[in-house]
Amino acid sequence: MTEPVERRIALPALTLAAQVWGDAALPPLLALHGWLDNGGSFARLAPRLAARWQVIALDLPGHGHSGHLAAGAGYHYVDHVQAVLAAVDALPLDRYVLLGHSLGAGIASLVAAARPERIERLLLIEGLGPLGDDGAHTLQRFRDALAPRESNGKPLRVFRDVAQAISARSLASGLPTEQARPIVERGLLETDGGWRWRSDPRLTRPSAVRLAEAQVHALLRGITAPTALLLAQPATPYLPDAMMQARAACVADIAVTHMDGGHHLHLEHPQAVADWIDAAA
Repeated sequence: MTEPVERRIALPALTLAAQVWGDAALPPLLALHGWLDNGGSFARLAPRLAARWQVIALDLPGHGHSGHLAAGAGYHYVDHVQAVLAAVDALPLDRYVLLGHSLGAGIASLVAAARPERIERLLLIEGLGPLGDDGAHTLQRFRDALAPRESNGKPLRVFRDVAQAISARSLASGLPTEQARPIVERGLLETDGGWRWRSDPRLTRPSAVRLAEAQVHALLRGITAPTALLLAQPATPYLPDAMMQARAACVADIAVTHMDGGHHLHLEHPQAVADWIDAAA
């Protein structure tokens, strides 16, 4: 089964979307994507896992085909964690393998800390815990996040076709065209004169508050599931080796693996990442 099935998950405040690969009788694997990505991030990896698991690639709130938060609300790690926990209950999933990439890996880490009894295995690609705060930019970030904004904001960019949107995403992220395609195609909405991003523009606003690194460590110590962490080499700038080693040391049962490549390892090397998952789980 290579083509995913669309699924809608109705929550009290919004409806989330997911792409599902694999038979419903198989054990569940819930996959969480990175910032400004969507479930299409797993389009090259999930079919390689679908013989062993039912892979549920969730679109996080404000991303992909999922709903946007109400006016006045903001997107924060804790809110994403609550949304994932609500989705898990709605599906429902009792115990499951949890896979996350980047932002999704940070969210997955906190989900595993919040509900350790539900997680069969925790699989993390390029992330362990949320972005932390050493205090150097706390005040400026706080002011920037709470600064007054124009009510109408700037107009959303409209692309003349899907190819132009893929090129723009490739230029911004460094992802080759074919790797960016499944994310972009799921992330577009047809509109007058072309295509625009589906994602909520508020996702690009800075968070007013980040957890201190000591708080991140405290939460990571709550992870009890067997955990595997896959990191790109050379290291991604905001995931420096020393920080990731210190965080990994907080998790009781963790195996850390490095793989040559960029931040989207699962798109760049889907078979190698699938092999890593098979060995880890």
